[in-house]
Amino acid sequence: MTEGGHVPFRFVAADSTYGNSPDFIDAVDGLTGSTYFVSMPDDTLCWLKSPLVMKKEYRFKGEIRSKLLLKDPKKAPVSFDTIGRNLNKYFWYRRKVSEGTKGPIEYEFTKRRVVLSRAGLPVREVWLIIRRTLDESPTYSYFISNAGLSARLKLFVWLSGIRWAIEQCFEETKTELGMDHYEVRKLPGWIHHMMTCMLAHFFLWHIKLRLGKKSASHYSIAA
Repeated sequence: MTEGGHVPFRFVAADSTYGNSPDFIDAVDGLTGSTYFVSMPDDTLCWLKSPLVMKKEYRFKGEIRSKLLLKDPKKAPVSFDTIGRNLNKYFWYRRKVSEGTKGPIEYEFTKRRVVLSRAGLPVREVWLIIRRTLDESPTYSYFISNAGLSARLKLFVWLSGIRWAIEQCFEETKTELGMDHYEVRKLPGWIHHMMTCMLAHFFLWHIKLRLGKKSASHYSIAA
């Protein structure tokens, strides 16, 4: 922990519930030294190049007001899905995300710099990372990140696999360690319960790794 009692972190990974929240993205984007990698809906709109905008003044109830408009309305944004499904096969790179019970888990990835659209206007430039399965009819997944311009594809491949570990942690901690069995009324109590369960999970996983095959397949602690 830091001197202020905060847990330091470098990366933020989240699903589309958070990725589709402008308030969440604005808040995480304002964190110094942190990189987010969040899932986004396939119908999210963007531009491959930032469109030009202009300010237009108008009168409303005797007041002079202004609003931003696209200089060229014909340059409408396109969806992530449109970009992903129309990319040439030469822009896709096959990468291993992790080792599964049946062998390596692999996908094809690509990345592009895009400018997100909000209410028909450009808001921020981010990385768009697209992942697709290796099937004949692939399934596409879309992510955005505020990583630096020099960020390499292997960083995004690694971050795409982090969410699986997080989801596994939550599933095991809820099932075996009572993470979802709490009765608290205030936020500090809830945070304390979550942190205690996560630390217990972390400790037990380390014990399991040290014991290897001798460890039990399941574990539990008393509430």
